[in-house]
Amino acid sequence: MTTHRTDKKQTNIAPIALFAYNRLCHIRQTVEALKRNELAAESRLFVFSDGPKAEPDEEKVRSVREYLKTISGFRDVTIIERGKNFGLARTIITGVTEIVNRYGRIIVVEDDMVTSPYFLKFMNEALDFYEKEEKVISIHGYIYPVKTRLPETFFLRGADCWGWATWKRGWDLFEPDGQKLLNELKVRKLTRRFDFDGSYDYTKMLEDQVAGEKDSWAIRWYASAFLMGKLTLYPGKSLLRNSGLDSSGTHCDTSDIFEVDISYEPAEINKIPVEENPLAREAIKQYFRFTGFSRAQKVLNKFYLFALKIKAFYFRKRTL
Repeated sequence: MTTHRTDKKQTNIAPIALFAYNRLCHIRQTVEALKRNELAAESRLFVFSDGPKAEPDEEKVRSVREYLKTISGFRDVTIIERGKNFGLARTIITGVTEIVNRYGRIIVVEDDMVTSPYFLKFMNEALDFYEKEEKVISIHGYIYPVKTRLPETFFLRGADCWGWATWKRGWDLFEPDGQKLLNELKVRKLTRRFDFDGSYDYTKMLEDQVAGEKDSWAIRWYASAFLMGKLTLYPGKSLLRNSGLDSSGTHCDTSDIFEVDISYEPAEINKIPVEENPLAREAIKQYFRFTGFSRAQKVLNKFYLFALKIKAFYFRKRTL
């Protein structure tokens, strides 16, 4: 572990945990965006650098670590270099636990999250505003590119994983046993609601994690919060985008359906009902359905495209 100081100002701003692996280009973008945040100079930055999974990754990890030593612009920077490969889930679970237990709150960013200059402001203000609201488990910075105009801020049941923050009281509710979570969802007959009324296969993701086919901490974080009836606060306009949805990532989707325009205006924290917003939930559900995230929707989409091709074929025959 190495630490270097960049600013001696003492504050109670939430520490940032940044998780890095072997993508130098992405980590540079993430750090540069974070540095442009107005609270960066007052924030402690902890960077967790996972060890290489195999020999071909060694040079890439080494390059990332050399870059990490040059980071400035934060109150101080601490680099934690793992001697071996922890994998995505273990490195995030252990890193978040370590920092949140020490400081009581945390902001979490992965190496492919490009943030708005107002991301840290939103996170810290929301952490202060909802600190004593037990029903609120976390704050989230990303929101899907839905077509509906969303409120300035709103709540959804569960938790999320792209640029988020929580308190120790929130992270203490994280259940690492995926099988236990899956059993409870089924016993309580909550799988359909958990899947946004069948529009997204979250249950399948959890089943894949239990079977060892996915190394996902995020699905367990969502399920833990969902089963406890906890809420996450979202901004109406996204305060970050994921730059890593390409073939360079270990855990990524190669499509651009998650692409959003980052908001360059601050999201105001105002008093709102501490309950899930049904309009926001419906907007996200329709977005999931339109983009075909569920098994049923994928079948319907294929059928629809096939029907269009048949229709076009017969139309061409009639016009020949």
